[in-house]
Amino acid sequence: MTAVTSAPRTERIPNQGRPAQRPARRFKVAAWHIVLVLMVLVLLYPVAWLVSASFKSSGEIFTSTQFWPQEWTPGNYTQALEGAGSLTFWQLLANSLILSILTVIGNVFACTLAGYALARLRFRLQRPFFAFTIITLMLPMHVILIPQYIIFQQLGLIGTFLPLVLPKFLGTEAFFVFLVVQFVRGIPRELDEAATVDGAGPYRTFFSVILPLLQPALITTAIFSFIWSWNDFFGQLIFLNNPSTYTVQLGLRLFIDQSSTSSYGAMFAMSVLALLPVLLFFLVFQRYLVEGVATSGLKG
Repeated sequence: MTAVTSAPRTERIPNQGRPAQRPARRFKVAAWHIVLVLMVLVLLYPVAWLVSASFKSSGEIFTSTQFWPQEWTPGNYTQALEGAGSLTFWQLLANSLILSILTVIGNVFACTLAGYALARLRFRLQRPFFAFTIITLMLPMHVILIPQYIIFQQLGLIGTFLPLVLPKFLGTEAFFVFLVVQFVRGIPRELDEAATVDGAGPYRTFFSVILPLLQPALITTAIFSFIWSWNDFFGQLIFLNNPSTYTVQLGLRLFIDQSSTSSYGAMFAMSVLALLPVLLFFLVFQRYLVEGVATSGLKG
């Protein structure tokens, strides 16, 4: 019998076959990081200037060339919280929150139903309806502003939140409809067929099968709706002519008086306070926003 001899085992050297990272590559990575940091600083400079100006007096804001205030004026925030006229900052904040939350509910509700219908149901003129919805994305807001204003004026709704909220419940935001359509198209149709075999109709299929899978798209819709509604100024300026419905964005305009002294320091202080809800909202839902964009039709 011949003895079977095993081949000698060779120890594997770590990182064998992997080229060492060259100094040129390290320099390139470091240079990209430096460029990105500089870009972030450039983008954040207006925000930093706004925070600095909120602690300056109205005269120092336009006369001083220094970034930091020469004389700190924390009373600007006290004046900002007191508001302008008969409206306090908390009343303006409450109106902004009501308007933004109603906008989120309307877009999530209507755009989800419209997107599901255009992506799954079969009906006459389905493709023309979807094409017409996408075409509305290219229409400037000013094209439909005058007809909308005339309609709501004849209905007696000018000065209320309804001109800004009611269209959201009618699925007029084509961007979110397109977002939901693209997401629903990525869901396998076998799930719908299985629900149909079990006796579920279109509504039961939507609420029991499709809707639980739409969480990333719904969160993305809610985040963008809240931010866009919160930062809207032009639409609120046109439709909200009743001071009791003024939002934070319209309240900022009250600090500027053409006939007397304007309180720019308090206006900048309120601007900083107005940024906080959006910043907190974004920080809380940032992870869901990235997941929603990555798993929806916005990806390339």
